[in-house]
Amino acid sequence: MKTIASFTVDHMRLLPGIYVSRKDSTGQDIVTTFDIRMTRPNFEPVMNTAEIHTIEHLGATFLRNHAEMGDKVVYFGPMGCRTGFYLLLAGDYESDDIVPLIKEMFEYIRTYEGEVPGAAPECCGNYLDMNLPMAKYLAEKYIDEVLARLTPDRLKYS
Repeated sequence: MKTIASFTVDHMRLLPGIYVSRKDSTGQDIVTTFDIRMTRPNFEPVMNTAEIHTIEHLGATFLRNHAEMGDKVVYFGPMGCRTGFYLLLAGDYESDDIVPLIKEMFEYIRTYEGEVPGAAPECCGNYLDMNLPMAKYLAEKYIDEVLARLTPDRLKYS
């Protein structure tokens, strides 16, 4: 079988950042997949499922309710390797185009207080696997260490 594109990215050199992972055509429309890489693969510890799950619930809620981009959101969810998230948007975008949106989302997560949206047995198949304090910590870390100092090498795969 042919190797899929994401397996051709050198994960030993990949830094946390925001990358266009792929662009797919769905007839006349384009769907852009972003790699929201939060930890350095194979160098840093991966995120635990509870905080990933919490970021997923908060991030998806924020994105789907966003005044400007909510109707463009196709999907937001975790990578199986637990080093980040995928964001799929309807449209042809570059990483620079979504930096403000990603900053807003992680600021929302960093400052979130209250019950995690959808963290109830009737809404989620694993509602007890949540860790809001750790999700907030990871959001702040990503803001401080990545989003506050984005450089070109953290916006395009090399």
